[in-house]
Amino acid sequence: MDADSKDLVKFLKSIGLEVHTTTKARGYQGFYLKNRIDISKNVPKEKFVPTLLHEFAHYIHAQIEPVMEKTGGTLEYIFDDTKTEFYERELIEVTRFVDRNSKFERLLSHKNIIKEDIKKYETIIKKHYPKFMRSKKFKEFDKYIKCSNAKYLLKHDRVKLITRGLSSKTEIYSIDNIEKDFCDIPEAFAAYIRLKSCQRHQTRISARINKLDKYYNRPTELFARFVEGLYIDRETIKKIAPNSYKRFFDLMNSGYYKELSIITNLFPEK
Repeated sequence: MDADSKDLVKFLKSIGLEVHTTTKARGYQGFYLKNRIDISKNVPKEKFVPTLLHEFAHYIHAQIEPVMEKTGGTLEYIFDDTKTEFYERELIEVTRFVDRNSKFERLLSHKNIIKEDIKKYETIIKKHYPKFMRSKKFKEFDKYIKCSNAKYLLKHDRVKLITRGLSSKTEIYSIDNIEKDFCDIPEAFAAYIRLKSCQRHQTRISARINKLDKYYNRPTELFARFVEGLYIDRETIKKIAPNSYKRFFDLMNSGYYKELSIITNLFPEK
């Protein structure tokens, strides 16, 4: 640990917090719960202080709004103000600056690729069935699939079928080997099975994005990344979140953020 890291850990322990730096932090970079902060032993050296400040911000928020740990808190309590629309918009931009993952670039890119694949498979199907619509039943396919084990690939990309009896048999089918596993399957039907697979993946990605978006936009997370951002680049945070910045330091100077005001030296102005 460098001097900042050691001093910050020492300070947090001095105010009664448990600080652990050799755990896996429940799979996160850092984790806060009931006066205990865990920082993952795998956090890079340059991210140690920002991560520790992030978790300390959760502790400070819990002192201001005790129900925060269960509800995620509110911006009204964080900024002691009922007019929070400016703060929320700014803090979302701060989050995008501090944590690139909050932009979901990889997930959105994957989702776009799947969209293109769906269009490709739809084109193949319409080559044989011009009236095909994704929103309606594909009767020709439904009639064919009843008598084929390919039906199991409508819900799973890979399946293992075990036949019990005098001569037990195990068969493995994969979305990647449809034509090989089912030599008689028409091109349009193989494309439809792959289209359905893409739709399943698309649904999972959308659910993942929605879950992460809900997490990143929780008031306590917005506040923690704001505090983290002040350490990373105070001037940039001031530019992209002027209202939040002013209100934060007004409250900081009044003692509203309790022990956080003692470590303002970690937020140097350039």
